Amino acid sequence: MRKMVIVQELKGHHIEALKALVPDWKLVHGHNKEIWEGELIGAEIVGGRWNRHVLEVFLSHPEWHLKWVQHFGAGVDYLPLAEFSKRDVLLTNSSGVSAYPIAETVLAFMLNLTRKIDTYVRNQSKRIWHHSGITSTSEMHAKTVGILGVGAIGEEIARLCKAFGMRVLGVRRSATPSPVVDEMVGISQLTYVLSKSDYVVNALPLTDETRKIIGKVEFQAMKSSAFYINIGRGGTTDEEAMIRALQQGDIAGAGLDVFEVEPLPEYSPLWDMDNVIVAPHSAGSTEHYNDRAIEIFTNNLKNYLVGEGLSQNLVDLRLRY
Repeated sequence: MRKMVIVQELKGHHIEALKALVPDWKLVHGHNKEIWEGELIGAEIVGGRWNRHVLEVFLSHPEWHLKWVQHFGAGVDYLPLAEFSKRDVLLTNSSGVSAYPIAETVLAFMLNLTRKIDTYVRNQSKRIWHHSGITSTSEMHAKTVGILGVGAIGEEIARLCKAFGMRVLGVRRSATPSPVVDEMVGISQLTYVLSKSDYVVNALPLTDETRKIIGKVEFQAMKSSAFYINIGRGGTTDEEAMIRALQQGDIAGAGLDVFEVEPLPEYSPLWDMDNVIVAPHSAGSTEHYNDRAIEIFTNNLKNYLVGEGLSQNLVDLRLRY
């Protein structure tokens, strides 16, 4: 009997949708490893977010002929991509399902940093009535935002920024234009975008090419009044260089949802910086996440069952996205 294992909890209607497509398959699903740990070997398809245990089982059983992994996250940098390639395992991800909540979080960071909302919240807790420098701050309207990594999330961020009358610059590997981006360039023109932007939003995946792509030189290329926002991957930023840039006033502030080490260590200076917002890698959290991920899964599963290619979110194992 063919078998599919989903290494996380599913709602009843998700299970019914999958069973309707594979009524003759064995379907195992659940959050606790006790439910599926004895079922992994022999599974043709594994869905969900891979954890350390799933990874260990896969790497320790080279005879396991796994055919397809549907990752319920977007980032795949921590998955065994080289081993997937070696064993001809197809990998699809859930890129794009978090476009709305992540874009909303980015705009919240931008508004918060610009209008000092976090300062008001702190003052409120202490019953302090003070303008806290708000009269010297600016506004988002007519400013320039540079979006690094213009995929589904980047385009949604751009769309919201356009509602504020902002000029949108974009960076992506192909430099392919987008209807919501005023000017799109390739990665070779990164410094140009950084120097022109009042807000820099990093939505890049973590690859060999993007690892620590934002460092000392890049922060120095930014305006001293610019805000840096990272909702992509922590490893794309040289965190020590960013901390120095914040301390020295090379940039005005930062909104951060991802870090080089997660959870962010208690000793990190970022916790105590008044011009930094720290979020616990939660920008993509939404009540609709699993519904959207399952939709991608079922769309691909229909193609898979009739021998067609996986048409949605197929990851290029060489490019790592």
